[in-house]
Formats: sequence, structure tokens, C-alpha cells
Amino acid sequence: MGRFLRIEYPGAYYHVTSRGNERKDVFRNQADREQFLSYLESSVNRYDAVIHAYCLMSNHYHLLIETPSGNLSKIMQHINGAYTNYFNIKRKRSGHLFQGRYKAVVVEADEYAQALSRYIHLNPVRAKIVARPEEYRWSSYLDYIGVSKPPAWLNTSFILGYFGSGEERFGKYRGFVEELLGSEYENPLGGAVATTILGSQSFISKLTEKHVDGKQNNRELPAARLLKTKPSLQAILEAVKNISSSSKIEKNAGIYLCHKYSGAGLKDIGEKFGIKESAVSQASRRFVEVLERDRELAGRLEKIRSVLKM
Repeated sequence: MGRFLRIEYPGAYYHVTSRGNERKDVFRNQADREQFLSYLESSVNRYDAVIHAYCLMSNHYHLLIETPSGNLSKIMQHINGAYTNYFNIKRKRSGHLFQGRYKAVVVEADEYAQALSRYIHLNPVRAKIVARPEEYRWSSYLDYIGVSKPPAWLNTSFILGYFGSGEERFGKYRGFVEELLGSEYENPLGGAVATTILGSQSFISKLTEKHVDGKQNNRELPAARLLKTKPSLQAILEAVKNISSSSKIEKNAGIYLCHKYSGAGLKDIGEKFGIKESAVSQASRRFVEVLERDRELAGRLEKIRSVLKM
């Protein structure tokens, strides 16, 4: 399996997941899950990790983790390595337990931590293991709604801080999670650029410039190439100026190019143009139909693509 692009720096937040090899179970009983949680605890004590949320499924797990010391690789080597050793010794087996390397998405915490914690806590519901998240024991949800006291190694205060103070925050967080029960909802990780960074365009650009561009070890990684070639929203807006005498066509051309090429999320694009997220996709789709009818406009757009190296 090819290498993933790793971005590590002090204070980074990540959504981390790791799946069993050949999708086989990595947690077979209560003792296994308790042992894994003990490695989360030791990662906090030994490597300065901050665990904000977790969910242990049968063949994979989810973590929302912060790295004040910028050492995600060491933290994950400890967690996955120690648990693999435990599992192999207990079952008298050898070899890999997890499927390849763990997957980690760098997260702009202020924008996405709440949504990701909800996504993590709803995992057992999506898998139809339980009807409600509080029925599942092996996640941090019960700690977030005040049913149980969080262990010392679990930090619930950062996310719960968005929901007020005192006892009221537990009820508000529960309501935040339950509002998605029984409905279809998008995976917030679907907005991650190059499956590596989840955040606003400015956050993505800043990380790309500082941690991706010019790094020798990253040059051949697909994710690094995708990040490097994404034009900013502002660059696209400048490029489409005067593409047409119609301000409406100019605006829709900008929406289309931002939607297709910038890597920015629908929220960021919508805010840039003063429209709702759903309207971004609709405007982009309608503009494709305009291009099919107007070959001259399509030619001018092609020149913009070339200038922006799309």
C-alpha cells in the first residue's frame, strides 16, 4: 500500500481511523476493548496526546485526537503497535492486525470538531448495531451527555464548551446528536481535500504552503499533488473577471470553477458568493448546460483553466 501524506505539527487535530486487516474483527470481547482504551490512556500519559472522542467498532475504530507536541506518528505507533502485540500474544498469532497504515485527516477544529464528534458517536447507529447512540457502551458518547464521568485521559471540555456550561451542555449536546437520528446525513469527512485536510480554504492553503509544498518526501504522493494544484477561491474570482458582459454568467462561472477545481467545501464557496450550500451545486450543474450551448464561452473558460493550471 502506498504512503499516505502525513501532516504533523504542534496543536494539530485529527480524525483517525484504522481498520482490521481483511476487514476482520480487531475487538472480539470486552477485555479487548478495555485493553485498547488502556493504550489510549498511556498515549496521553507518555506522548502528550489529547483524546477528544472515540468509538470502538468490531473491526475498526475512530478517534478525534489532538497532538500538542506534533507527534501523531509516535502516538499511533504506540496505540496500534501495543494493541497488535497484545492481540497476537493472546491469540497466539503473528503478523499484521490492522489493514495498512492508519488514516488521519487534519481537521480545522473550531469548524469541524463538533460535527466530527457527532459523526463518531453515531457510528453504531449507522451500522444498525443500536437504535440510539447511548445504547452503545464502547464510545465516548455517555461521557458527553453526563451519564458517566469521563476518565481522566478523555477530554470532553473542548467540544462541550461550544454547548454552554454546567449541566445544560449535556442536554444540548444530546440534542445536537439526536437531531440526525432517523435521517440521511452527509459524512463531514467527505469534504476533506485530497482525503488529507478538512477545513476552510484559508486553513487548507496555510497547511499546504507550510507542510506540503516543497517537501521532497511528498512530491510523488497523489495527495500532495492534489493539494498543490488547487487554485484558491480568490484566484478563481480574479481569473473570471470580464469573462462575460453578463454579471450573472461571470458569477456562475466563478461558482462552477470554485466547485469543480478549488477543493473548497460547499460552505466556504457559498459564503464567498452569498448563497446557500445547496445552491452551489445547483448553479454549477446549470452552468455546465450553459457551456454546452455556448461554445465561445466554453473556449474562454478553457483559457482560464490553462492559466490557473487546472
